[in-house]
Amino acid sequence: MTTYKANLANQPLCFDIKQDEVILDAALRQSISLPYGCRNGTCGACKSKITSGEITYKNGLTPAVNEEEHNQGYALLCQARAESDLVIEARMVDSTAETTLRKLPCRVTSCEKLSNDVIRLLLDLPKTERLQFFAGQYIDILMRGDKRRSFSMANPPHQDQQIELHIRYYNGGLFSEYAFHNLQEKTLLRIEGPLGSFTLQESDRPIIMIVGGTGFAPIKSIIEHAIHHEDKREINLYWGVRKEADLYMNELAQSWANQYSNINYIPVLSEAGKECNWSGKTGFVHEAVLEDYEDISAFDVYTCGPPPMINAVVESLPSIGLNKNRIFSDSFEFATN
Repeated sequence: MTTYKANLANQPLCFDIKQDEVILDAALRQSISLPYGCRNGTCGACKSKITSGEITYKNGLTPAVNEEEHNQGYALLCQARAESDLVIEARMVDSTAETTLRKLPCRVTSCEKLSNDVIRLLLDLPKTERLQFFAGQYIDILMRGDKRRSFSMANPPHQDQQIELHIRYYNGGLFSEYAFHNLQEKTLLRIEGPLGSFTLQESDRPIIMIVGGTGFAPIKSIIEHAIHHEDKREINLYWGVRKEADLYMNELAQSWANQYSNINYIPVLSEAGKECNWSGKTGFVHEAVLEDYEDISAFDVYTCGPPPMINAVVESLPSIGLNKNRIFSDSFEFATN
């Protein structure tokens, strides 16, 4: 298959473009974060200048690039395909501060029960819109009375056709009561995002991930992003819950460990009970890390979940060398009515 090289002008970055592959898709596939919005040629957010080389459009010019702009070298990277090696003048999106905060409507397409107290919501954005975000970030669901509820996106950035949320039920929960009892498919919601800085950091250090409950959601996004980009860093995922049934995506997490030699998965139950025949680790999830490691000073630590778990990690792991500059956390606060 023919491939072309694309160089970013004034930056020491280049990436390969497969024959008949959209330029933006090729860049994102290789962790080159270029700006975009709708990904269907409507918004013009990905408009960039081709200073060298030839491009083509499968379906002709789109409204976001007129004939005059095309003749000046401007192209929509979400629609254009390379016909030769290219040099592109484009702005990089290299931090969460550079992602555009947006308010968007979305429609519920699936409301699936994953356990007794966790559901998975799939939300469709308008066909002309996409939400550019970093793995690990979250959105706010905008509710009546200027109320809002925050949920991490469980889908990785390259799967941006839908937004995946994991919602845990809390008695009196600001959104969860509605989600569990009244929310139906095709319901229209409004969201704002992306938000948050709990994202995968550039590093060559091995990783320990300490997760509680639905803190698995952003970790799922981060791990699937790492897999997609063939990140070979060692990942040790500790997922702490009360009972085995609370491991609501246990098979998925186990499949990562089975398929990728750099990923280890260690589920931990705090209330296993003799009747469940659990042969894995028990106790609090941070205690499992303390048991398995004598020194974690060489690791990056990602921890996500309820505040007591985060506090336990921060307070206990310095005893085995936790580097406070290499810990990244996202504390899930509970919001009531």
